[in-house]
Amino acid sequence: MAKSATAEIGDIRKVDFADALGERYLSYALSTIMARSLPDVRDGLKPVHRRILHAMRQLHLDPKSGYKKCARVVGDVIGKFHPHGDVAVYDALVRLAQDFAQRYPLVDGQGNFGNIDGDNAAAMRYTESRLTPVAQALLEGIDEDTVDFRPTYDGEGEEPVVLPARFPNLLANGSNGIAVGMATSIPPHNIVELCDALQHLVAHRRAGIAELVRLIPGPDFPTGGVLVESRASIREAYATGRGSFRLRAKYETEKLGQGMYQIVVTAIPYQVQKSRLIERIAQLLEERKLPLLADVRDESTDLVRLILEPKSRNVDAAHLMESLFRSTELEARIPLNLNVLDADGVPRVMDLREALQAFLDHRRVVLQRRSRARRALIARRSEVLKGYMIVYVNLDQVIKIIRQHDDAKTRIMARWKLSEVQADAILDMRLRALRKLEEIAIRQELKSLAEEDKALKFLLADERRQWKTIGAELTALRKEFGPGTLLGTRRTEIGAPPEITEVPLEALVEREPVTVVASAKGWLRAVKGHGLAHAEIKYKEGDGPRFFLEAQTTDKLLVFASNGRFYTLGIDKLPGGRGNGEPIRLMVDLPNDHDIASLLIHQPGGKLLVAASDGRGFVIAADDVVAQTRNGKQVMRPGKGATGVAGSAATGDTVAVVGDNHKLLLFPLSEVPETAGGRGVILQRYHQGGLADAKVIVKSEGLSWRMGGERNRTETDLRNWQGARAGSGRIAPHGFPTTNKFG
Repeated sequence: MAKSATAEIGDIRKVDFADALGERYLSYALSTIMARSLPDVRDGLKPVHRRILHAMRQLHLDPKSGYKKCARVVGDVIGKFHPHGDVAVYDALVRLAQDFAQRYPLVDGQGNFGNIDGDNAAAMRYTESRLTPVAQALLEGIDEDTVDFRPTYDGEGEEPVVLPARFPNLLANGSNGIAVGMATSIPPHNIVELCDALQHLVAHRRAGIAELVRLIPGPDFPTGGVLVESRASIREAYATGRGSFRLRAKYETEKLGQGMYQIVVTAIPYQVQKSRLIERIAQLLEERKLPLLADVRDESTDLVRLILEPKSRNVDAAHLMESLFRSTELEARIPLNLNVLDADGVPRVMDLREALQAFLDHRRVVLQRRSRARRALIARRSEVLKGYMIVYVNLDQVIKIIRQHDDAKTRIMARWKLSEVQADAILDMRLRALRKLEEIAIRQELKSLAEEDKALKFLLADERRQWKTIGAELTALRKEFGPGTLLGTRRTEIGAPPEITEVPLEALVEREPVTVVASAKGWLRAVKGHGLAHAEIKYKEGDGPRFFLEAQTTDKLLVFASNGRFYTLGIDKLPGGRGNGEPIRLMVDLPNDHDIASLLIHQPGGKLLVAASDGRGFVIAADDVVAQTRNGKQVMRPGKGATGVAGSAATGDTVAVVGDNHKLLLFPLSEVPETAGGRGVILQRYHQGGLADAKVIVKSEGLSWRMGGERNRTETDLRNWQGARAGSGRIAPHGFPTTNKFG
């Protein structure tokens, strides 16, 4: 009994579990890579897509025929070629028909095949399909021994290993897939540009990536958009087969009157669901993370039309869109990973040139195989025609042999020395065909076939002639799907990389006119509007006016303190003008033993004159004094016992300084060096006291100072006070304030 049981079980081998698991996982991985996830570089198809097209061809669903239910197509695919679930096959078929997913759809669908909002297609029993001209170009010549066939999964039929592919489908439609340990991601491209690049490669066999990228400037997505990747980055991606492309939505502004406008998005990035995009924007609006946007609405029909309403007419459209690009899928990164199966079935990453060359090499193999198959058909037809010539000359004898003998085939072959093929052709001929046997017609056909065979023989022997034929095929393909056709026109614009690398904070603030008011005791506030009268501003009891600046809410306020530091405040962050404001020491870390020396509005790209009480000063770039923290930025380092007293815009040609001794001095601004900080040079010398105020003026316009209230006085004859830097100056003109401040 024991021996019998052992015999039934068979040979038992001890195998390490890790080895057994590794062997099985490797088989699974290879199956996933070879038969599911990676496309073939020659036709750009995965097995399921290839089987769908082959099954539809067998059902005679060519572009000129009627449609058939998708359920019929799916049934044939899973029954004959693809033993998997019908849902997976139908999903693959649906994607081949979606014009927003495929740049050049391979299936012509009738019915609901989904939409860009992300809605699913109808059930397969409701939809119908047939092949498109692009799919027909992929299948062209499949019956002419152009490709190999292999047995189907059940061994009852055959399926193509690869399609002849007159159309460069891999790069034209792209592909996506995730295998075991590797993946592929190929964006779609424009067929006209691909044909130009392929023809260039045919003519210049050693063409480099730079030449090809000039002809193929970037992907061409079915949903359009604007490609804003730099040319260097695109060239690097195509040269290595790995990289990414920055794609943005296409938009335009529409004026609404009264200074208002709206932004209309007419194309969204590839593979972005419109409904999900709108939900994301609405969510950010609800969370108040889009301060420049007021509302979003969808007015799309067959064409995309998303309306974005800015908060106000003062919002810059470029800044608004930049904030949306950064926070929503209005900008997307489309990866490039040109990982494909080569002609030998080996997965590897190719560059652009290798992928194009692989397609050309495949077309050459197809051309050679088709030519050889055609020569074989010509030889067979010529042999048959020569047999027909025998029948034509000896028709009565042939008929007599057929009528009188059972072994007519053998007798005919022996009598006229015919081959078996010729004898079978004669015996299989129908009686009605006898009247068509004319010697002249047979001889003409034989001559025509001989000429064709000779041309094919020369073609197979001449490599240059083969490439010339392939070039002619590409010319015909370019004409068929040329720029004048709906499919050939480029949809994705080639744009420049965005100049706005970062949205400035002021762009997130609504631009409004305000007046910055600082009191003598250091209380700051921003009162709405310009042109306000000083008398209208109220202060706390015991306090009074000191600084009065007109600005915009998008500006920055520079505070120059007596310790030589500059502090920066956003004017939109200042308290409103309804109250008395807030002490500046609550906004910045200004020491108690120091005070505000000057307030000024930051002018990007401008220059400032700063001066200390010891009479020293210098010019510095305004951008160099902007501080990022509450602690400010140390710009001037006053000497021992000195403090910062003046900071003003260096817009003019002459420096005016006045000391505590009431002496005024004017000298050219060019005599003051521009530095990044420090103590500076001597501006004015004093026997007693120090510098009280300094500013830069335009000499031809004269020197102005505030007389009190809102009155100004201007002195135009300044000859008495002109001198050289570091002079002592002369007593200020009559009427100059006793405070020794220009105001």
